[in-house]
Amino acid sequence: MGMPTQSSPLDAEDLRVRVHKELETFLEGQQPVLDAVGDELLPILDAARTLLAGGKRLRPAFAYWGWRGAGGADCSEIVQAAAALEFLQACALIHDDVMDDSDTRRGHPSAHRKFAGLHRTAQWVGSPESFGTGAAILLGDLTLTWADEMLFSSDLSQDVLVRAKPVYDRMRTELMAGQYLDLLEQARGGGSVERALRVARYKAAKYTVEGPLHLGATLAGAPPELLTQYSAYGIPLGEAFQLRDDVLGVFGDPAVTGKPAGDDLREGKRTVLIAVTEERSNPSQQALLNRHLGDPHLTSDGIDKLRGLIDETGALSFVEELIVSLVDESHRALTMLSQPAHGVLDDLTFAATRRSE
Repeated sequence: MGMPTQSSPLDAEDLRVRVHKELETFLEGQQPVLDAVGDELLPILDAARTLLAGGKRLRPAFAYWGWRGAGGADCSEIVQAAAALEFLQACALIHDDVMDDSDTRRGHPSAHRKFAGLHRTAQWVGSPESFGTGAAILLGDLTLTWADEMLFSSDLSQDVLVRAKPVYDRMRTELMAGQYLDLLEQARGGGSVERALRVARYKAAKYTVEGPLHLGATLAGAPPELLTQYSAYGIPLGEAFQLRDDVLGVFGDPAVTGKPAGDDLREGKRTVLIAVTEERSNPSQQALLNRHLGDPHLTSDGIDKLRGLIDETGALSFVEELIVSLVDESHRALTMLSQPAHGVLDDLTFAATRRSE
């Protein structure tokens, strides 16, 4: 590993720029590998580049500051390793869009829609939708492979990487387990708030905040007690992050979220927001919910009716109050951490749970 350079805490934008540069460098390195297979792979690389161009870079940020909070100095090696988590996130998003049959992601057609369009334009044989789904699954698998490759080919020493591998392995397993729980909830038609919270924890919360913090800290050789402190901060924040995402999926501005208004309602996502609405609905309200939730052709009028129902039952207020409570719990855990990580993690708390995006 090269000599780290001590510096003042980086601002979030600087770190995002560095992470983006590492991702571009990695993808440039993959181009000749795919070119050697054939020109037909160009759309795969283009789709990956399009998806990886966006995002808040929260997971690399938490990994980086997990490292810094454990005594690691600023260096290019940790940025390179942390950036690999964007490929893990890409895998989750691509597969999630397939399972939810989503049309868009980050303001662009979702991967399976993009490949279906490629099939349709070229007038190939068979079903464009089946081709799109298959290609997207493979792209998701490829980005998962690239996450592993980027992390374990980073310039950190092999001893350091081997030390952190169990943390990374657990992150991936819990993510896929959470995705299955989400799929199962959709098939069951939803359930309790407790079950919806469990999905939120394993599908997003742990691998968004706690996992990256643990990964960075373990790479830096952190003691177990620091990992415990990071969990006390990271788990409630990760849950608050997912709950905010759920609210934005129903009430968010499409120009900001990159997805159509009310898309989560059309997809029938069984979130905490919906679970609370169901628990508090009277028979007529339940009938309205059953009629509109999960309707892929839901009109703007139907979306407005469901939004009104979520508000009327107090579900929106409940989730907003829960977000505040979880953020407060996360802030209390921050008092145990030292600077500079304390200050930056405090800023990341806001970035992960703000109302606008």
